[in-house]
Amino acid sequence: MSRLSMPALIAATSLLSLAAPPLATAGESYVVVVNAANPLDRLSRAELSKMFLRRAVAWPDGVAAVPCDLSGMNPTRKAFSTSVHGKPAWIVVAFWQQEIASGRGEPPAVCASDQAALQAVRANPGGVAYVAEGTALGTGVKVLILEP
Repeated sequence: MSRLSMPALIAATSLLSLAAPPLATAGESYVVVVNAANPLDRLSRAELSKMFLRRAVAWPDGVAAVPCDLSGMNPTRKAFSTSVHGKPAWIVVAFWQQEIASGRGEPPAVCASDQAALQAVRANPGGVAYVAEGTALGTGVKVLILEP
């Protein structure tokens, strides 16, 4: 290879690795939780994505949807973003930065931990969040089954 094509190859490979969704690894599984008063037991991934991207603002019964994200660097958020949005977490974070800068929208609240996310869901009838699989859920929340 010539000297000019090697840097171009490295740059192209780097860009492709950034564009490809990361693969979930062990320990990055999650469960979606809603307030125990929510009548739904199931929801499609597409509908859940709309709630977290603020394209849908209410549950089917009219209660305002109040999503809570984890930090953009959290492995659980990375798995959730890939699985539900079909995009890596950093792209979703960049989307929200653009929405904020343009004045078009506000992202969901960011909870500092799984326990904070659970507390936010308990405190709001329209609450929805995701936590690491295996997290002790306690009372006031229930698991929402995701459909394809």
